[in-house]
Amino acid sequence: MSNCCSSSPITQACPQCGAACKSVEMRTLYHQVRFPENQELTPGTYYFCSLKNCLIGYFSLAGNSVPKLHLRSYQEIQKNKLCYCFDIEADLYRTALRANDADSIKDFVIQRTKSGECACELRNPSGQCCLAKFKHMEKEYTAQQ
Repeated sequence: MSNCCSSSPITQACPQCGAACKSVEMRTLYHQVRFPENQELTPGTYYFCSLKNCLIGYFSLAGNSVPKLHLRSYQEIQKNKLCYCFDIEADLYRTALRANDADSIKDFVIQRTKSGECACELRNPSGQCCLAKFKHMEKEYTAQQ
């Protein structure tokens, strides 16, 4: 699997909303933050706030922050993108779960990830693999049944 599936990020509370946020690598920030703001990033440990209603995208303990509006993936975050590498939205996967047709979508992502063809570290603003999100959505769906 890709490196994105094996990392153990550190968590920190978001200074705005208090959500538990995971650390991200600087290369994720350089790819996610739009130009020219990406040139102004101060190297350090940053955390991504995944709550779509929070205005902060990334923050550091040194007091640096990047608003979600400055992220390339801002619209995708607002639309609940499930898989950034292969352009799969959460609503599409929910629909597939209801139609009992979700396995092919998840299997495709698993195979591409195993083949090293994903780019979660760059495309996903969290820098994390999306496979856990698939499992989480499946558990939610099963609990509603």
